[in-house]
Amino acid sequence: MCEGTSRLQRIFTSMAEIRVGKGGSMKVVAVLYPGGAAAAGTPELLGCAENALGLRDWLEGQGHELVATTDAGAGLDSHLPTADVLIATPFWPAYISRERIESAPNLKLLLTAGVGSDHFDLAAAAERGITVAEITGSNVVSVAEHVVMQILALVRNYIPAYQEVIDGGWDIGKVAAPSHDLEDKRVGIVGFGRIGQRVATRLKPFDVHLRYFDYRRLPHAEETVLGARFQGLRALVAESDVVSINIPLTPDTQGMFDRALLHSMKRGAYLVNTARGRIVDTDALVEVMESGHLAGYAGDVWYPQPAPSDHPWRRMPRHAMTPHVSGTTLEAQRRYANGIRECLEAFIAGRPIDSDYIIVDGGRVASPSYSPAYR
Repeated sequence: MCEGTSRLQRIFTSMAEIRVGKGGSMKVVAVLYPGGAAAAGTPELLGCAENALGLRDWLEGQGHELVATTDAGAGLDSHLPTADVLIATPFWPAYISRERIESAPNLKLLLTAGVGSDHFDLAAAAERGITVAEITGSNVVSVAEHVVMQILALVRNYIPAYQEVIDGGWDIGKVAAPSHDLEDKRVGIVGFGRIGQRVATRLKPFDVHLRYFDYRRLPHAEETVLGARFQGLRALVAESDVVSINIPLTPDTQGMFDRALLHSMKRGAYLVNTARGRIVDTDALVEVMESGHLAGYAGDVWYPQPAPSDHPWRRMPRHAMTPHVSGTTLEAQRRYANGIRECLEAFIAGRPIDSDYIIVDGGRVASPSYSPAYR
């Protein structure tokens, strides 16, 4: 028994040495958002490059190298040939294409500090045998709360009302004319995973009529608890007063909300997108907003990110957009920073990473959120 245990330990030690390279050290590159002045005064702002997910002392204390940068372009490219691990984030994404993966011969692990790994070429990672993981569940509460906040901001016409105060006005008629109660409205949720279900849970007390679309229908008992009924995508979009997009970005969902689907929405409906910018056709959205077909659009996801200063969504009428911040509250940052360290500890020790975090492993896209699009 003792001999078997010793042999198993030697195997794990050998696996760890292979993973971290000769000499037991590895290079971890993290592309994170710039924290600026807030980073020094808010140590809980773990997701910024300055605070580097709280990893620096731990990694460097073990003899590993940590490069934390905000440069997702040429600066990142200069580190790829020698990187063993790359950490990226949805909020300040490094788009890791097949070409970039090919330029990183030592790369063994891609980690997303947050949820949503569409900034990685998952097919190329699978072909190379690179493991991809994200911190599943780390920001589901944060995003669900953001969705509800933005739905209320649109339906109650909050942004123009706030602006009226800033501008020194008191035009009640102008502000109240497009303002509605949320109660009794039909709300459709596209994508009914961890976030979509939490959106439904938070909206249920508003006495709305909830419908959802997903590629997998829930059992009737779960639908009853959540207060939501399944509906086909096109019918849901056509009949809803509010639509919330909470589906992952995959080759199948890219451009899902195209010109035809957007124009099929009820006139005067609202659309909230906290999933990914590329799920919605950029120009078609501007068209339905400028024509007045939709009463409002909100969300926090753009393409590309950071959104350029001349991005057309910045100038659309009746929008309530924010930068990509829904999933990076201080509480969410603590959760995904802890998850990244958990993944790295397992990787360094040669242990399997928690299966809940795995997106790509063993040469295949394993996550049920992504795998249907990569069969």
